Amino acid sequence: MMINKVLVLSVSAGDGHMRAAAAIKQEILRRNPQAAVIILDTFRYASPLIEKVVLGTYMEIIKMSPVIYGYLYRQAEKEKPISGFAKQEFNRIINRLAAPKLISLIEQMQPQAIVCTHPFPLGILTHLRAGGKCDVPIVAAITDFTVHPFWLFDDVDCYLVAADALVKAFGNHGIAPGKIRATGIPIDPGFAVPKDRVVLRKQWNLDPKLPAILIMGGGLGMGPLGEVVKELASAALPCQMAVVCGRNKALRIKLLKMLPDLPGRIQVLGYVNNIQDLMAACDLMVGKAGGLTSSEAMASGLPMFITDPIPGQEERNAEFLETMGAARLVRGQKDLIQQVKNYLQKPSLQKLMTEAARSIGRPRSAAAAVTVLEELIEKYTTCSRRSMSKG
Repeated sequence: MMINKVLVLSVSAGDGHMRAAAAIKQEILRRNPQAAVIILDTFRYASPLIEKVVLGTYMEIIKMSPVIYGYLYRQAEKEKPISGFAKQEFNRIINRLAAPKLISLIEQMQPQAIVCTHPFPLGILTHLRAGGKCDVPIVAAITDFTVHPFWLFDDVDCYLVAADALVKAFGNHGIAPGKIRATGIPIDPGFAVPKDRVVLRKQWNLDPKLPAILIMGGGLGMGPLGEVVKELASAALPCQMAVVCGRNKALRIKLLKMLPDLPGRIQVLGYVNNIQDLMAACDLMVGKAGGLTSSEAMASGLPMFITDPIPGQEERNAEFLETMGAARLVRGQKDLIQQVKNYLQKPSLQKLMTEAARSIGRPRSAAAAVTVLEELIEKYTTCSRRSMSKG
């Protein structure tokens, strides 16, 4: 069934959740340019107080006390009584503050379905459904290579997960198999477009004869990118580097000042809109293990060397990708140099890791997600018609 109206609820905690929402919107509009697709930064829209308190606290803990964040994340994973209670109380507060404005929007828009690319809005929607205020499919697009209890609600109609290997993990949490679809994390449909590597190398000013290392810190440019670049350059490895600083202007300025004292070919870039082309032009990636970035790398067949994952979901992403053979978790700068050197010297390892990445990669994940969405809307519409005819 053609999609005409969809509401996508996300939260601007980091960059990945909103990018997943944008990928879904882009694919819907590709199929139906007349469709109305609203992406909502849920807390910012529904309650500035929630955004300031909850997101402000969340981001500060990650930046200033990642160990504490990791501890809280792991406690919630275990679903101890206190964790379940905390989830219930958190959702109760969120519902009280955010539900009224969302109810008004849903009534006004009358969407055919609602997609969530962040777990927090899911609690609001299931609360609304229990009160008869949300009679459309609710879809959760999981943005990491793991399952966490904060995503899990009985009334969610479908979970879109990152890989086939995660379907069983969700099932172990009591989610019915029919509700789980391994579409991949939704990424820009541009990753599915065939690319000419030779042409891209010229466009990005990369030497066609040298292996190219892509160094990233996510959309926010987090992580010790300066130290990574300095160590790799000083090691005199037979390679070139493209460094993406994201929106971290201070980091880019710092790296540009370092360049004159560093050997080798190094490019320092800010936020890159066409990251799919840069990934296709490179041979390996060094950086963070955010869900969207990792998914994009896998879709590009780009092996990852993961540095300093944030305790919590990034650690889980790194564990999954390493287990699948598509990544290596490095421990410190010396280990990074050794791992990258070993990779560059062994064509057999390059082949194995590249093939592993491609086996996980879902370049058409946005298309798969929208197809599932169309199926759910068709199912709901059919059931509604049957109910009306019986009535």
